[in-house]
Amino acid sequence: MKEYRDEMNKPDTIVRLGKGSILQHGKLNDRIYLMKLLKEDIALVFDKIANLVARHGYSKVFCKVPTQIAPLFLAQGYILEGHIPQFYEGKEDAFFVSRFPKTDRRLLNYPHSELETLYQLLQNRIDVKSYLINTEYTIRKLGIKNILEIASLYAETFVSYPFPIYNPSYIAETMGRHVQYFGAFKKNKLVALASAEVDFNAKNAEMTDFATHKTHAGHNLSCSLLEMMEYEMQLQGIMTLYTIARSTSIPMNKTFLRLGYQYAGTLINNTNISGGIESMNLFYKHV
Repeated sequence: MKEYRDEMNKPDTIVRLGKGSILQHGKLNDRIYLMKLLKEDIALVFDKIANLVARHGYSKVFCKVPTQIAPLFLAQGYILEGHIPQFYEGKEDAFFVSRFPKTDRRLLNYPHSELETLYQLLQNRIDVKSYLINTEYTIRKLGIKNILEIASLYAETFVSYPFPIYNPSYIAETMGRHVQYFGAFKKNKLVALASAEVDFNAKNAEMTDFATHKTHAGHNLSCSLLEMMEYEMQLQGIMTLYTIARSTSIPMNKTFLRLGYQYAGTLINNTNISGGIESMNLFYKHV
């Protein structure tokens, strides 16, 4: 497992462009991900994407863009995969648009049974907070002293991941900038964690990087972590929360539905996680 991860999880490259636009690209996910786009950088970003596709032959370009810019992408052949209303500062919507330079990546290769399970999950209303809290665990915000524990638990949980979360240096860097980590402890041992990737300017945060040690599964720790993160985000003035969850992870999808998140789309063959490229479901919640 370690050898596979060392080979496959060479981190994709983060590129900062112009006035503050950010994209990620690399062979791990075999894609370009436009994570942040400022309207002043549109021409520069389009040129950069074209050059990267030509040079590396990426099979997907995935972009998160505000409403006023989305038509420019659609005009270039991008398709709409997801939509979150009031994403930026509680006002402007976000469109998640994609282009597939290699058409086979656009095919949603799901067994019918998995699609049926997802359909039933989205159709049948889940009672909000319909879970039990296990009092044997404590939930708290993590800090610098927890960095090695965080990296270790991620390494035990995922064979591959779109970002190098097994690397203590990466955890330290992101913790010092825009990512807040939260953990569940039992007898002072970290057994589950998640993070909130915060954009204070846009007043939104991605609820992400959920991991639970296999010996502590089934105790609704993800729900407890998510509740704690929501509370902290509200205190910090965040207005919109969202996640990009594995489509095949029914428990993770249920976690967000239980806490009142809305389905916003499916990102086809989007992310390298747990050893392969998977489709991801998009959920959001206004707080």
